[in-house]
Amino acid sequence: MTMATSPLGSTSLFADLDVDVELDAPLAQRTWYGVGGPADALVRPRTAEALATLLRRCHRNGVRVRVLGSGANLLVADEGVEGVVILLDAECFVALQLNAEGPVTAARVGGGRDLGKTIRETTGAGLSGLEPLIGIPASIGGALRMNAGGKFGAIGDVVRAVGVVGLDGEERTYGAADLNFGYRHSDLPPGIVTWAVLALHAADPVALRARCKEVSAYKASVQPLAAHSAGCMYRNPVDPATNQRVSAGLLIDRAGLKGTRVGGAFVSEQHGNFICVDPGARAADVAELAATVADETFRRTGIRLEREVVFWSRGGE
Repeated sequence: MTMATSPLGSTSLFADLDVDVELDAPLAQRTWYGVGGPADALVRPRTAEALATLLRRCHRNGVRVRVLGSGANLLVADEGVEGVVILLDAECFVALQLNAEGPVTAARVGGGRDLGKTIRETTGAGLSGLEPLIGIPASIGGALRMNAGGKFGAIGDVVRAVGVVGLDGEERTYGAADLNFGYRHSDLPPGIVTWAVLALHAADPVALRARCKEVSAYKASVQPLAAHSAGCMYRNPVDPATNQRVSAGLLIDRAGLKGTRVGGAFVSEQHGNFICVDPGARAADVAELAATVADETFRRTGIRLEREVVFWSRGGE
């Protein structure tokens, strides 16, 4: 996205827009890690029109734009970030709509809506389709952009259509066939996901509850859910020797790196692909440890790890 050359010094970009603005806004409390510095401006549009106008102005003025979802899968640098961080928490961006009559075959979901909340509400209504994603922390938009998923499936499996407001402020609609969903990948263009239509279907309530418990129990048994982390740090890489994906956590374990620590950050003893933090940790601790783990895993296994967690830094990609 377009880079900003200096921090924002006024609200001139959004003074006449239907938005809420906080300058020098703390971001740590909005992330799962709970660390990191402020955004020059945190902007919460109240309408789709305000969002589109804001994106056009930022693009025209060379102001960097980032989108904050659920705060999972994200590390914000200690010095914070420049430009505008957008948070979609207005009703128009978090709504869940089901057809009022006839059998439900799909749901229209706002891009800013919490994935976990959406799963609870749809499965509670006896609708199947999203339960394989139980335990994955994300907003709908963030989940779509990285095709969030795990052992039981990915969100791309149930996508029918996605609405994206581009950096030029124009909304475009993409069908599932346009997006080329793959492992932690989608062809969603730059911009902000504002809504998606997801395939759902009625299921036997007893069987659906049992399936939800099964997925939840598995996640609790293998992941450090009580610790402060951002989820899996690395994608599961392809082993060049077999051309098959291998567990990043297993590689880190084999490299003997569980428990490795830098400052307040440490590799989970339960799952090697989770870097967790203690109170008082810095984002720099996490970043240094992540680099060390990737380097050491490559040195000891010959397989390179690619980060899944997004790192935000001032002036960074």
